[in-house]
Amino acid sequence: MYFSRFLSLHALWVTVSSVMQHYPSVWGHYDVCKTQIYTEEGIVWDYMACQPEATDMTKYLKVKLDPPDITCGDPPETFCAMGNPYMCNNECDASTPELAHPPELMFDFEGRHPSTFWQSATWKDYPKPLQVNITLSWNKTIELTDNIVITFESGRPDQMILEKSLDYGQTWQPYQYYATDCLDAFHMDPKSVKDLSQQTALEIICTEEYSTGYMTNSKIIHFEIKDRFAFFAGPRLRNMASLYGHLDTIKNLRDFFTITDLRIRLLRPATGEIFVDELHLTRYFYAISDIKVHGRCKCNLHATVCVFDNSKLSCECEHNTTGPDCGRCKKNYHGRPWSPGSYLPIPKGTANTCIPSISSIGIAPKLTLSTVSSVQVANHKRDCECFGHSNRCSYIELLNTVICVSCKHNTRGQHCELCRLGYFRNASAELDDENVCIECYCNPFGSIHDRCNDTGYCECKEGTSGPKCDECLPGNYWLEGCRPNVCDNELLHCQNGGTCHNNVRCQCPAAYTGILCEKLKCEKEVGGCSSRSNQAAHPQAPLLLLTALLGTVGPYLL
Repeated sequence: MYFSRFLSLHALWVTVSSVMQHYPSVWGHYDVCKTQIYTEEGIVWDYMACQPEATDMTKYLKVKLDPPDITCGDPPETFCAMGNPYMCNNECDASTPELAHPPELMFDFEGRHPSTFWQSATWKDYPKPLQVNITLSWNKTIELTDNIVITFESGRPDQMILEKSLDYGQTWQPYQYYATDCLDAFHMDPKSVKDLSQQTALEIICTEEYSTGYMTNSKIIHFEIKDRFAFFAGPRLRNMASLYGHLDTIKNLRDFFTITDLRIRLLRPATGEIFVDELHLTRYFYAISDIKVHGRCKCNLHATVCVFDNSKLSCECEHNTTGPDCGRCKKNYHGRPWSPGSYLPIPKGTANTCIPSISSIGIAPKLTLSTVSSVQVANHKRDCECFGHSNRCSYIELLNTVICVSCKHNTRGQHCELCRLGYFRNASAELDDENVCIECYCNPFGSIHDRCNDTGYCECKEGTSGPKCDECLPGNYWLEGCRPNVCDNELLHCQNGGTCHNNVRCQCPAAYTGILCEKLKCEKEVGGCSSRSNQAAHPQAPLLLLTALLGTVGPYLL
């Protein structure tokens, strides 16, 4: 009996030894992410996080305009200079190259002479809003490393939103709001990035910093990436190890700087004044001469090279990983759950290399997790298949089935194939991708709850609309949720000559009060309203009385 037990233990040791031969000699070793550097001690290896170099990402994007015919020049039209509405000798003509302003001129090399730019049609259809969506798509997940910079050839818009998508344009989240008056435009108090802190670095703000001024040096709009980095890395980003440590441990922080698409929503052109000059509408338009987006391919710290081939970016994955973003282990390398690499170099960081599966190197199926705890093994009844979101499963003998335990990456279900409540399926990701489930981001004021449907749409409260329930239906205004308009100038809800202000309240003439200006002020005074003051307040009172009398005796006059 002892001899047979010795043979069993010996067989187990041989098996485990064969597994260990497939493991890297140093668990945190960045085998492909190192370089030799010269120091006082001689040549040494310098280890780093595995990621492609940052570069100008506008070289790889596709641009889409909505509406598609918003670019000027078809038909040809003239437009006026912003600073001088009477100088209207500028021309846009799509059929003449030197007079055309197509979208690709937002991304061309900008020399000093001449200045090239994209331009929209003018606001000739005022008061209909002049609104344009400019969508930049990479068909690849990328990580931003520097400020997004937009240079306008015309004045900076009075109202604009910068938005991001993490699911290839299926759903959108705001990055930042821009306005000359944030409270009026978006019902938000104005802020700048300087008002934020490490705890609020990911707050979505409305800023008025970039929405005024029409001189040459006042045409640039920023989305401040580096200022947010500085909350973690310190001034001038001297403590990058601190930033990397936070990126390693806070997924929301990584996701904040991660995008697949950007959208610039131009909502109101620069007017330079409170009122629009309806006699010179050709002075109002959008024109962008340059957009800068600096970043790198997201490869989950499993690649140092990202190639552009057949108009598509893709990571050259290392560490036995695969997928567009190196987001899963290669076949037969699911020995432990996939995980992104670390931003920190060894010994603090780890490459999280995928290791061979037990079944791929011939381990007997009766081994259990307690025997070799660091690798995934087969259940004695059935393989544990959790799409890489768990390495633990439990066999339920009564049902003759296996269920996954402790699903990660916001998944749930028997095989971690479903999304947790508050998340929905990323249709562009495979089931074993760590980004397979995306947060709903339902607006807490506009939605009934924080859950959404399979396409990311939230269930909205009455009067509220939009995929995230952050927009108001006509007849409503936003104030911590959508509320019915108190008044409306077109429907003339305000009485006795009152005018509607921002759909929220009626501005009443001096003699009237009440929500809709329906009451005489003198009714609140001691003694009430005298007949004289009443007639003075009602210049049409005699006519109203005569009408009432005619209505009473009319039948008898017939």
